[in-house]
Amino acid sequence: MTLLPFILLGLFAGFAVPLQAGTNAKLGNLLGHPLWATAVSLLVSLAVLILIIIVTKAPRPNLAAVQEGPWWIWMGGVAGVFYITVALLMAPRLGALNFIMAVLVGQLVVSIAIDYFGLMGFPRQSLNINKVVGAVVVIGGFLITTRT
Repeated sequence: MTLLPFILLGLFAGFAVPLQAGTNAKLGNLLGHPLWATAVSLLVSLAVLILIIIVTKAPRPNLAAVQEGPWWIWMGGVAGVFYITVALLMAPRLGALNFIMAVLVGQLVVSIAIDYFGLMGFPRQSLNINKVVGAVVVIGGFLITTRT
């Protein structure tokens, strides 16, 4: 099975990130405070998600299993609020490219740690020269783009 469809879907998800930062920043300006933009963004997300759940006829959640889960399973929502709020505050100041490059560097560093230590249920992945060089290249790109 080829990874191409999954890679393309990941790229399209990546396309959405700077668009989200820009639209939420403008929304925050119009609403008068960035936290209102975060709230509206999450409410719109919830409305779209509910529609998708209905259309796809997703099965009911297993709430009993969630009660047995580790404490950190709830941190995704906290991370979402943090990211949206930081994005709408910082993207206009840094510009779309510099903001996204900073996000990418942060994602790379944490992703390497998650894979290496097998955190959050991910299988452990060894750290090899290709991964290190790839991360260094992106970090180098970040340093180049943020240089004024």
